[in-house]
Amino acid sequence: MVDLHFEKVAKELSLKPIQVKAVSLLIEGGATVPFIARYRKEITGSLDEVQIAKIRDRLTELVDLDSRRESILKSLTERNLLHDTLKKGIEAAQNLNELEDLYQPYKPKKRTRAQIAKEKDLEPLADLIFDSQETVDPVTEARKYINPEKEVKTEEDALVGARDIIAEKISDDKTAREKIRALFLQHAEIKSRVVPGKEEEGSKFKDYFEWVEPIRSIPSHRLLAIRRGEAEGFLYYRIQPAEDQAINILEDLFCKGKSAGALQVKAAISDCYKRLLSLSMETEARLDGKKRADQEGIRVFAENLRELLLASPLGQKCILALDPGFRTGCKLTILDAQGKLLHNDVIYPAMGKMEVEESAVKIRGFCQHFKIEAIAIGNGTASRETETFVKGLKLAPSITVVMVNESGASIYSASDVAREEFPDHDITVRGSVSIGRRLQDPLAELVKLDPKSIGVGQYQHDVEQTLLKRGLDDVVISCVNNVGVEVNSASKQLLSYVSGLNAQIALNIINHRNETGPFKSRADLQKVPRLGPKAFEQAAGFMRIRGATNPLDSSAVHPESYHVVEKMATDLGCSVTDLMSKEELRKKIDLHKYVDDKVGLPTLKDIMNELAKPGRDPRQQFEAFSFAEGVNEMSDLKTGMKLPGIITNVTAFGAFVDIGVHQDGLVHVSQLSDQFVQNAADVVKVAQRVEVTITEIDLARKRIALSMKKNPVIGENRAGGGGPKPKTDSAQRNPSRGSSSSGFGSAFGDAFSKLK
Repeated sequence: MVDLHFEKVAKELSLKPIQVKAVSLLIEGGATVPFIARYRKEITGSLDEVQIAKIRDRLTELVDLDSRRESILKSLTERNLLHDTLKKGIEAAQNLNELEDLYQPYKPKKRTRAQIAKEKDLEPLADLIFDSQETVDPVTEARKYINPEKEVKTEEDALVGARDIIAEKISDDKTAREKIRALFLQHAEIKSRVVPGKEEEGSKFKDYFEWVEPIRSIPSHRLLAIRRGEAEGFLYYRIQPAEDQAINILEDLFCKGKSAGALQVKAAISDCYKRLLSLSMETEARLDGKKRADQEGIRVFAENLRELLLASPLGQKCILALDPGFRTGCKLTILDAQGKLLHNDVIYPAMGKMEVEESAVKIRGFCQHFKIEAIAIGNGTASRETETFVKGLKLAPSITVVMVNESGASIYSASDVAREEFPDHDITVRGSVSIGRRLQDPLAELVKLDPKSIGVGQYQHDVEQTLLKRGLDDVVISCVNNVGVEVNSASKQLLSYVSGLNAQIALNIINHRNETGPFKSRADLQKVPRLGPKAFEQAAGFMRIRGATNPLDSSAVHPESYHVVEKMATDLGCSVTDLMSKEELRKKIDLHKYVDDKVGLPTLKDIMNELAKPGRDPRQQFEAFSFAEGVNEMSDLKTGMKLPGIITNVTAFGAFVDIGVHQDGLVHVSQLSDQFVQNAADVVKVAQRVEVTITEIDLARKRIALSMKKNPVIGENRAGGGGPKPKTDSAQRNPSRGSSSSGFGSAFGDAFSKLK
């Protein structure tokens, strides 16, 4: 990695080049982002995970730019087209657009109209008209190039060919491309229209049948929705600035006066823009818009996923888990405090009187026999009815009844992971187990799923899948290592996300644990096949061993720093255990005494914080949540009702809230607060408990509009008729001006149905 890259990235991110270089060297050496952020603060200047990831990603972009630069230089050299000025320009190019603009005139092209004209020997005529447009007589000069054998039969034939050459020359001009690109970025509008004849079939995209909006300000969800409409064959769209603006820019660059020669150049400019440059820039604008929309969509998904993964765990409690159902009954499973399946059964609390009584007897018996501490109920079909049934049993007050988000549980139950874990049980048992384990520890259970299947994204199937996977993997890795992993109970999937480990090493840890018994110390991990010194260095600090002989093995203190803690204890004449349990001892420590060339104050402060709360879980303490009683279906809702709810998804246009009626409601961004909200994620988070007011209900379309304002405007109940009519004012037609609409007909309406 060249030092120029370090300086460039440091300037862009407001860091020091030495910090960027340190991160680069650590990553090249195999260090992960969580490890660098937690255990290499002295080297990086205490950079956090976000800064480290940005450095990694930007350096990767620059390496890719260098790779493209080398490819271009090689191509030009092989074709004997490289000269000193061009080489200097290519070597100095700072971004891909600049690089490609320099290469544009030399790119191998298909047989273009300009190339055909050159084959007719018309290039000298084109050059003469272009260079001497103020003095040349185009018709007189064109007459000299008439050549019937090459299909140049008239002066106009010659001039047409010359204009084709001039048009391509202008299209390839670096300055022209830069100025038209800037025009597109600042003033282009995206205009979408319905494909004729597809109005009814494509009604879910009706908001975009006649849509106009500046491309620079269109929200990511709207652009992705339009692109999806095009991909499905219901919409077509263009991205264009005003044509006269673009042509005026080119004429200012290349036209000289109003002579006959200038008129030929002017005609070539018009053809150049309409046939070549506008299409090229529109392609760039599409790609750039898609890239920005992808980045925003991935950011939203990543933020939501982090909140969901770090949701409060109930902890090691004996759980009775219910996967509700009507006709097929509720699949019931019993899990011990470690999540091990002890028993499974089926109850029918929604059938006849006899089945209800039998179900009640079973629940009471299981709770007593297995000493149940909590009951987890999946929030799918029949969940509220099942919850009402369970609460009506008047079980011991110590038994908490919790509704659990089961999004993705069905995917897990049919996965290879579930089959491997429960080869002798069907998918219904596996799904119920997953619901129960999600209550015990959401993170440990959700890592078994592809993050995309968890259901907290925004058009996640439309964004660049490679970037999405990397972004979501970063979040999962960050969360797992932030919380830490108990080695003797962790699944293979959870272990595979630990810094320095992979699926094979995780499997080796499980096999070693099964063959030799629980790990008694972190040092024992080094006996695991393929878990070498480097992997151990990366992973050790994030793995916990409860009840280990060395109390530090259950903490986030890295083994490489054990000697520091032991020295502190020796200096105080106490044991490490005493140091961890007695605050008065820790207060006597002068950290500066333990600073050396490897351990600095940042690490020492982290050690002291960890000694105070060894192995602490950074997640919030669990608090039980209940939906409003008697409100189980959409038909139970009335406008003006205030209800408790849980945020299930946060998007650019608002937040979806589960209020316990099997259909999430939507709080539009304009309804999240009495103050203006730019970004919904600034106000609400996934899994957050909120109180909402019902403002509108559309039973036919299964849509619920909600508000978190103190005094929201209340709409009405709708039994049918398609909901409120879309707004048609200027704010609705041009959302960049802003709209306070929270009704179903506003621009986010189709996003509602696609997201859910």
